[in-house]
Amino acid sequence: MIEIKRTLAGGEKRFDCRRLAGDASHAVLLWIAPGPMHVHGVDLPSGTISFGHFWTDRHYNVYHWLDTAHRTLGFYFNLADRTRISSETLEWRDLVIDVLATPAGRLDILDEDELPDVVDPEVGAHIADGKAAILGAPAELMAEIEAASRALSPVFDEADPV
Repeated sequence: MIEIKRTLAGGEKRFDCRRLAGDASHAVLLWIAPGPMHVHGVDLPSGTISFGHFWTDRHYNVYHWLDTAHRTLGFYFNLADRTRISSETLEWRDLVIDVLATPAGRLDILDEDELPDVVDPEVGAHIADGKAAILGAPAELMAEIEAASRALSPVFDEADPV
C-alpha cells in the first residue's frame, strides 16, 4: 500500500508500506525504518517498527514506534484531515502541528511556529479540535494505540518486513 502525505503548502511524499488491518474508515500500516533516525530528541534505530494508525473520522493519525524487541519508543501524532483509505492507497493532509509522546511522560506540541500566519478558519478549528482530542486524555489514547498495535504483532511477525 502507498501512504500519500500531502502538506498544506501542496507538497507530497509517498511511502511504501504494508497494510496490516483496517477498512474504509480505519487502517493500520506497517513501515520499518531502513536506517537510524532522530526525531525531535527521540533516537529511532535502524529497524524501528512503525505502526501507522489512520482514521477518516479523527483529527489526527499516529505513528507508534517500537524497537526491534517490541518496546515502545514513542507516539508521533500528526494533526490531519482529508484522510482517504482505499485498497491500494492511504491519503491524508498534514496540518503541520504534531504531538510527540514517550513512555517516560514527555508530551510536546511541535511545529506550531511552522503554521502559516493565515490559516483557513475551518482548518484552524480542525487543528484546535485535534489538539484537544490528543491532549485531553493522552494516557488513555496511548494505551488504546499500544493495545491496537500489540494486537497486530502476530500479523506483523508472520509478514515479511517491508
